[in-house]
Amino acid sequence: MTTPPAAKPALLWILATSLSLLVSCAPAPYITNHQARSQESRVQAVVLHFTREDFSSSLKTLTEGEVSSHYLVRDEPVEIYQLVDESQRAYHAGISSWRGRTFLNASSIGIEIVNAGDYVGVDGVAYHDYPGPQVDAVIALLKDIVARHTIRPEFILGHSDIAPHRKTDPGPKFPWTRLADAGLIPWPDRAVVAARQEVYQDSLPDLLWFQNKLIEHGFTLTPTGELDKKTREVLAALQMKYRPERYDGQADAETAALLDVLTSSQANKEM
Repeated sequence: MTTPPAAKPALLWILATSLSLLVSCAPAPYITNHQARSQESRVQAVVLHFTREDFSSSLKTLTEGEVSSHYLVRDEPVEIYQLVDESQRAYHAGISSWRGRTFLNASSIGIEIVNAGDYVGVDGVAYHDYPGPQVDAVIALLKDIVARHTIRPEFILGHSDIAPHRKTDPGPKFPWTRLADAGLIPWPDRAVVAARQEVYQDSLPDLLWFQNKLIEHGFTLTPTGELDKKTREVLAALQMKYRPERYDGQADAETAALLDVLTSSQANKEM
């Protein structure tokens, strides 16, 4: 359509006025040469998961469903997919807490690892292994994230750490010791644990001691002084990570020794 000649001055006036309004509404240039000393990354934790699905199903779920993660680590071939930018919130943690921080979606990076998870075997529930090259890729990814966000070692977590009543991933087959050997997470000294286990064999602490130690370590738990369902679930989550050969949720001498070392201030300095 051709604009009539008489309408052109009016149209030009409207365009000029609109441009002037846009310019007047634009914010003034920000002054950024003064930066606060007290600041840190909004990313405070990394949470590891297994997908419980194969790669194709995992990718579809994490890109088209209601849940998401920042990264997906494929098993074969080993590849890393970034599905959510680190500046954005991914929905991977759900109702969660660790060391007083809750709803960790807002402050964490989620890493989903392609792994079939748990299954019912001959002796009950069993878990699938993680291929070595896939674990190598997870470690490399973690090192990169930690370097950029200065994440503290005690905040590299499993889903079972932050939601022990709902989740078991990444499960007992995930090699947390590989992460410890890479300097990514603290790990209790086995010799110290063994020595303290001997002490606790003779005199096992009561359930209130166990519950308070679990809370001190980072879990959220109500101290009841009883071995209730929630306490067993939290004990099992701790055992699955630090004593994966037996995660029965029982308050035994070895678990007491692990908790003692993990919550010891001197041990934390050494780790």
